Amino acid sequence: MDQMLTITDEALETVLEIRAEEDDAEGLALWLEISGISGTEYSYDLYFAPASDATPKDVTLERGRLTVVVPEDSLARLGGSTLDVRDGGLVLVNPNQPPARPGATAVPEGDISSPAAQAVMRILEEEINPAIASHGGVAQLVAVDEGIAYLRLGGGCQGCGMAAVTLGQGIKVAILEGVPEITDVVDVTDHAAGANPYFESAKK
Repeated sequence: MDQMLTITDEALETVLEIRAEEDDAEGLALWLEISGISGTEYSYDLYFAPASDATPKDVTLERGRLTVVVPEDSLARLGGSTLDVRDGGLVLVNPNQPPARPGATAVPEGDISSPAAQAVMRILEEEINPAIASHGGVAQLVAVDEGIAYLRLGGGCQGCGMAAVTLGQGIKVAILEGVPEITDVVDVTDHAAGANPYFESAKK
């Protein structure tokens, strides 16, 4: 079970800083559980509660000075996940995906290690994400298949009424101009899901 969850050093420090503002902080564990499905990803809840609330079937993990509890019904869907910090908020990178919903945009299992995919990822990391981070947005490449780049928008871009404009006039143009091998850019975000994947740090 030790490989179920990785917490980066930055994420660990962020969680501990947030916990320090709670009453009886030292007795609180970070609970991490799947709360539903958002588009093609699981949505989840992060919250603090006593580790003693865990049942024998829940999994309790020790990560430095932090105890993490994963409820029994979330175990199979969180294996191999990483808790990290991106654009000031905690985000869970989960390799597990729920079954595709009827009507959802299918995401091919394209290779993102190809030169074209790596070029797209560089544009996202160096140009796009710094620009949309001001409203908590983030764009992620999920696949490249037959010249089409499939992107998922998260944070402030998920469910945003301007997301289509951001994609069409900003992201898509930058990728098509910067990577000649890419002929189209498709947004596979479920903007109607309404679940924000970010857990923001407490405001100072």
